[in-house]
Amino acid sequence: MLFNIEINGRQVSAKKGETILSVINRIGIKVPTLCYLSNLSPAGACRMCVVEVEGLSHLVPACSHPVEEWMQIHTHSPRVLNARKALLELLLANHPDDCLYCDRNGSCELQALSDELQVRERKYIEKRRHIQIDKACQSIERDPAKCVLCGRCSKICTEVIGVSAIGSVGRGSNSRIGTTYNKGLNFNACVRCGQCIMICPTGALTERKSLYKVMEALATEDLYTVVQFSPTVPAAIAEEFGLKSNKDALNLVRAAFKKMGFRQSFDVSLAADLTIMEEAAALLDRVNSDEKFPMFTSCCPAWVKYLEVNKPHLLQHLSGAKSPQQIMGTVIKKYITSSAGLKPEKVFVVSVMPCTAKKAEPESDQPGDNGLQMLDAVITTRELFKMIRLMGIDFSNLEPEPADTAFSLASSAGRLFGVSGGHLEGLLRTIYYLSSGQELSPFKINELRGLKSKKEARLRINKQTYTVVAVNGLANAIELLGEIETGRADYKIVEVMACPFGCINGGGQKIGSDEKSLKAKMKALYDVDEEEMLKVAHKNPVLTDFYDKFLSKPNSGRNKDLLHQNRTKTPDA
Repeated sequence: MLFNIEINGRQVSAKKGETILSVINRIGIKVPTLCYLSNLSPAGACRMCVVEVEGLSHLVPACSHPVEEWMQIHTHSPRVLNARKALLELLLANHPDDCLYCDRNGSCELQALSDELQVRERKYIEKRRHIQIDKACQSIERDPAKCVLCGRCSKICTEVIGVSAIGSVGRGSNSRIGTTYNKGLNFNACVRCGQCIMICPTGALTERKSLYKVMEALATEDLYTVVQFSPTVPAAIAEEFGLKSNKDALNLVRAAFKKMGFRQSFDVSLAADLTIMEEAAALLDRVNSDEKFPMFTSCCPAWVKYLEVNKPHLLQHLSGAKSPQQIMGTVIKKYITSSAGLKPEKVFVVSVMPCTAKKAEPESDQPGDNGLQMLDAVITTRELFKMIRLMGIDFSNLEPEPADTAFSLASSAGRLFGVSGGHLEGLLRTIYYLSSGQELSPFKINELRGLKSKKEARLRINKQTYTVVAVNGLANAIELLGEIETGRADYKIVEVMACPFGCINGGGQKIGSDEKSLKAKMKALYDVDEEEMLKVAHKNPVLTDFYDKFLSKPNSGRNKDLLHQNRTKTPDA
């Protein structure tokens, strides 16, 4: 049902059931919010979005109040502006005065609102809260003193990730955002995805930093420091520094790494090709041995952590292959360095990922010979941005630098891992070839592309139909698990990425990316797939040589020790 309402003296069409905020946003009026998250249930907690409705004695929160036909609304009247300023001043009453040292300085919504509403002094003074910083988690650091009780982290953890690792504790003036029994994030349901960081308006939630550990390694003369990077990194760098998202961006990123002092740089897409080969062989072994289906992908550590803690009986369905990051670290330390005459213990491997959960993988990885760690440091793309600026890298004065090693050769199938459905698309290309002896034509699988949270495809191979699904947003995966366990859904392969839309929106990416930005990152990966001649992992000559000289047949022998992980024994939560 459509009707007209008046907003700031203007007649506007509205629909029954809409909130005031949705109508305001649609006509291009900006109203400040702290607790509001698009597409999630409104909370009305922060009250920053209050508006004045003629006929009502009180101001109403625009994010949760429905429109009605009689309404005459004022979004920026003196009464509204004074109320918003007073609300903000109350929030700042016990907020720390450490903006200069805060990780979110310059990108803090509270700071931006203070400037917008012209708050220039501390009007109210409340006793400061001295709350211990939560450093229990390997990936995420939580500073409760900077929390403004907006509830965003709780909402996304519950509704999008589906684990409720963080939420409201206490009542009234004693209410706060905390964890179960106040034990810290590492001791509860947290899967370390970092989506809470992405939507926190202040510096209350940040990633655990490894930047200065990397800087120290680069300054240590007897360490041979190398870097591996996710296929999502060039597009993220291009967005942050205003570059074109094409092959030149990839080569500029390599040039930047060289300028920083890294001896070599490796594209993790090569390891993604290895993952495809191992998983394709594992799936066909399951088919031939009549094992239980579906097979779950294992490249998302947040998804793996969820299964280990909450569904250990389903670990038998999980692919045994390590994540591409882990595999690349193993390849570097066990093969590339030894072939070059370097001692593995003198090689320092840095991984640049769009993901905070990846920070926990070095600790969960099984050490190699003599306790050798395959990954020495993992930094997020946000940390890389800071490192680039800290070291004075100017992309306008850099010449693109091609790969300095054959181990950077990867198929475009491996590069598709950065987007939801991409892992599955690359995997199906190889499964089709190994099963039929022919290449899939066309390579592109449209059903697995786009920003939908659940994407299904059916592929006929020989006399079998492979029904597969790619799901992103862990809550959607948990719902799908319920369907699978009750027999309402039947799939051969299930690809899961905990973060909405996949690694392009990982917890270590740029904060504040909108749908337009996500589509641009997705397009950059698909453009590479269109332009690249090598589109399948099984045709990668580096992999062929690697299997011939160093490994055994995919999913067997030595590969089980190097590229796979025994997940039947679950670690401590």
